[in-house]
Amino acid sequence: MNANWVFHSFLVGAGGFIGSILRFGVGGLTYRMFPAPSLPYGTLAVNVIGCLAIGILGGITDARQIAASEIRLFLFIGLLGGFTTFSAFGYETLALVRAEEPFRAALNVGLHLVLGLIAVWMGYSIGNHS
Repeated sequence: MNANWVFHSFLVGAGGFIGSILRFGVGGLTYRMFPAPSLPYGTLAVNVIGCLAIGILGGITDARQIAASEIRLFLFIGLLGGFTTFSAFGYETLALVRAEEPFRAALNVGLHLVLGLIAVWMGYSIGNHS
């Protein structure tokens, strides 16, 4: 392990710590606003806010050519990763669309949705029968 890896791990961990606390706060606030939700609005709010944030930050860093890996590690992987990984999924899918790869973008969406739901079902089945 070198010092650079340790420092980068600290940046991701610190961002994740903050992002997880923000997720807890935003989710809790949303559920207080909608006490008997018909949908999981807290998760929806977190995912939409996370997608908006990664879009804004991605646009700013691209437009201003800010490519410092430390900034991206802290904000994109750490903070927004702790807040919601759905934002990374959205950003990566948009990158495929912008690279004129619509089939790969659609495949990415489909695989995440289908395989994710299958994995949750399988995991739940395993956990529920142990």
